[in-house]
Amino acid sequence: MERAARKKVVVIDDGYGSYDIERRILDAAGADVVVSPCEGDAAAVLDATRDASAVLVRESPIRADAIGAMQRCEVIVRYGIGVDNVDMQAARERRIYVANVPDYGIEEVSDQAVAMLLAIARRVVPRDAAVRQGAWNVSRQEKMYRIAGRSLGLVGYGRIARKVEQKMRGFGVTRVLAYDPFIRPADRSVDVEFVDLDRLCAESDYVSVHSPLTPQTRGMLDARTLGLMQPTTILVNTARGGLLDEAALMTMLREGRLFGAGLDVFETEPPLPGSAVLSCPNLIVSDHTAWYSEASVAELQEKAANEVLRVFQQDVPRNWLNRWD
Repeated sequence: MERAARKKVVVIDDGYGSYDIERRILDAAGADVVVSPCEGDAAAVLDATRDASAVLVRESPIRADAIGAMQRCEVIVRYGIGVDNVDMQAARERRIYVANVPDYGIEEVSDQAVAMLLAIARRVVPRDAAVRQGAWNVSRQEKMYRIAGRSLGLVGYGRIARKVEQKMRGFGVTRVLAYDPFIRPADRSVDVEFVDLDRLCAESDYVSVHSPLTPQTRGMLDARTLGLMQPTTILVNTARGGLLDEAALMTMLREGRLFGAGLDVFETEPPLPGSAVLSCPNLIVSDHTAWYSEASVAELQEKAANEVLRVFQQDVPRNWLNRWD
């Protein structure tokens, strides 16, 4: 009697040092893990996934044409939270599960948001540069403001935003506002004011962005909403670059209409050489690395592989996104 053919799990973005975790978990289900880096090339994705039983993806686009060409695929799992690079409707039509890992790296991303906010508030980066160049005792030239007693605005109120709230309360923030039209009333904290986006922008000293990127949220922080913020406001985005109009933000920073900003994510990643975000004053940047720690990588790989395993065991993903009846 012939042995059943082993399933093929294709990893289309090579970003981790090892895939031993995935291989250990999925070997028990008779599956081989194949790493086939596509580097964001849609045509390469189509070729690599054509005969896959499951696909694990980080950043490469999985478009409708690639999904339509999949002959055996049962599930697509995003290494991470956002799934804006996967055509959810096309996968639904083919009855291919799409899942993500929404509960990893919560400590890391919230740490990054708070770290950026504090670094801007205390002007850590420009002070470091100035001292290295021989400056001293020039603090009054760049005013700073006490953190305790100020207000925090959270755009999106999911797991990460709640951790940011918890950590910033430890620094003395006394008022927290949140904008999240999708949150259920039962999940609303009594200690948080749920307001519309305009009011949040107008009344928050600190704004931390944690919304998913969808057609409805794309560009939500544009010239108009940014213009509602005060000159002493600090904005931090560790979610998705497409939520924010970068050109409008650069204009406000250059004109002194915001105290400062921190970006871990960008409209174009990586930013193009000569991009304004690389030279704008009062802006600190990092390379979409808020999610990272050695612990979070292992957690992410294990949880993503287990979503595939559930499907191979005739179950549904724990974090199934493109549901059908």
